[in-house]
Amino acid sequence: MKLITFAIPCYNSAKYMSHCIDNLLEGGKGEDIDIILVDDGSTDRTAAIADEYAEKYPDIIRVIHQENGGHGEGVNQGLRNALGLYYKVVDSDDWLDVDAMRRVLKQIRSHYEDGTNVDMYICNYVYEHVEDDTRHTMRYSHVFPQKQVFTWEDMGQWKISQYLLMHSVIYRTELLRESKMILPKHTFYVDNIFVYQPLPMVKSIYYMDEDLYRYFIGRSDQSVNEQVMIKRVDQQLKVTRIMLKQPDLIELEKTQPKLARYMKRYLSIMVLISSIILMISDTEENLKKRDELWDEIKADHPELYKKMAYRSIAMAGSFKSRPSRKMTVKLYRIARKIYKFN
Repeated sequence: MKLITFAIPCYNSAKYMSHCIDNLLEGGKGEDIDIILVDDGSTDRTAAIADEYAEKYPDIIRVIHQENGGHGEGVNQGLRNALGLYYKVVDSDDWLDVDAMRRVLKQIRSHYEDGTNVDMYICNYVYEHVEDDTRHTMRYSHVFPQKQVFTWEDMGQWKISQYLLMHSVIYRTELLRESKMILPKHTFYVDNIFVYQPLPMVKSIYYMDEDLYRYFIGRSDQSVNEQVMIKRVDQQLKVTRIMLKQPDLIELEKTQPKLARYMKRYLSIMVLISSIILMISDTEENLKKRDELWDEIKADHPELYKKMAYRSIAMAGSFKSRPSRKMTVKLYRIARKIYKFN
């Protein structure tokens, strides 16, 4: 039994993918790990490098070559072909801490052998900032219980800068398949759907205070770069609208109130970021898109519109005046500088 499948979507990743793959090979035993390299129609040496690894480690590494479908289709392909009991996505320019990975695999193995059911493991992740060689860790030690399996109702309080990302979660593979989640092709920011949509299906959770995932950030071409986000704002809006459609958070609040509150908070952040990026561009077309987004939420999700966490901050994005927009953008940039989230 392979404990975990690591899916690595690769697009023109020749310069850095080896570091990612080598760390996984060092941190995991061959009988425990399944690595799928998804070559997403690369035009550099990515495909050749992937094939070389598969030839060298045939019992661990498999390669899928596909026409370019974007990051989401890479994640979809990995899930379709996963052999592991659990599933984790690792971006090709990121990596996992070797020692932390070994401890996480040991714990997963222990739970598997004693029959303990866990739908999702959560670990910390570390922002590795290339521009100033600094690190910032997102940890959850005060949010979740440790050394025990727990449910969403056992959660503590979240800090304003905290939320789960794809980097922090390890889902049970069959749970993801049962959720019928399919990420859209040729769309950035779909990692938000991945980490958000299956949450109501998760009934058992285990948190490890391990700095597992290393998130490399600061390249000028990254999708979270501000100017890149402006160019791709329609994709950000697409993802946000998909997340607004499901699940029904008002209904979820009746059965899992703590999870519903967290998910409303996450959704609020998505709407806020979309609104601010539209304001930063400061074009008449994008300001209209911002207003349309809020009008849709008000019309289609009136209760959610009223109850959204931090709605007073997010609603600042609906102010019409230029000074109000400038103030909102300024606050966003201050927060970005303090919390270093992109």
